[in-house]
Amino acid sequence: MPQTPDLHSHSTASDGTLPPEQLVARAAAAGVEVLALTDHDTTAGLAAAERAAAPLGLTLVPGVEVSVTWGGRTIHVVGLHIDRHCPVLDAGLARQLAYRDWRAREIGRRLAAHGIPDAYDGARALAHGQLVGRTHFARLIVGLGRARSVAEVFKRFLVRGRPGHVASEWASLEEAVGWIRAAGGQAVIAHPGRYGLTRTKMLNLIGTFRELGGAGIEVISGSHSRDEAFVFARYAREERLLASAGSDYHGPEDPWVELGRLPALPSGCTPIWRDWHQAPAPRAACGA
Repeated sequence: MPQTPDLHSHSTASDGTLPPEQLVARAAAAGVEVLALTDHDTTAGLAAAERAAAPLGLTLVPGVEVSVTWGGRTIHVVGLHIDRHCPVLDAGLARQLAYRDWRAREIGRRLAAHGIPDAYDGARALAHGQLVGRTHFARLIVGLGRARSVAEVFKRFLVRGRPGHVASEWASLEEAVGWIRAAGGQAVIAHPGRYGLTRTKMLNLIGTFRELGGAGIEVISGSHSRDEAFVFARYAREERLLASAGSDYHGPEDPWVELGRLPALPSGCTPIWRDWHQAPAPRAACGA
């Protein structure tokens, strides 16, 4: 097992810009030996990624990133080593995708009312899978010359108080962790540095997550600074969570985030992949 696998990445099955096959090929070319494909609320890219990984000698960890509403904000939970055929997980993700479809159409309607006509159709044209996300709208608006960057679009159009904002109604934390565990996977809090939580709220999140059966927290993330990595390493150690690492790669358009370009975990962390070389534990009866 390599020192730092890349356990968080996205393909065109959600809001990444590379098809699963190209994502896997790029990861292998970058020297990644273990890659998790963790598309938002869908496992649609996993079969293609698994087929592409086999001849390249790359170990593909089947994963997913589930959107959660917790404490009035959106939190993401990554599932690693999931059974993509699990009916419990499939049913939960189908509900998430139905909500995503409604939300995308509503964002398009609101943006059209504020001078960006056919926003939904334009965003859908940029999406290659069944999922139309806010990032697709952001890329559309940049392409129309209405903003200079995706980050600017979010600030001007898509966050609370802006014309394209739609309040999120995702799965509960209990549901998301339950779906992942039903599919035999390990649940991980994704990029915790992005949520702006106070220490008290972070400890509340971690405590609830652990009680529900959550396994780990992303200590190393493409969106974490070096200092944040040490902060979340301390949380992992003190709160008895396994430490994960992932680039959160979405495509070559962002040169600051690259597959496999990850530092080692800070000392004292227990890697989530520590025991992956051992025979996996028997899965829970999927569908129970």
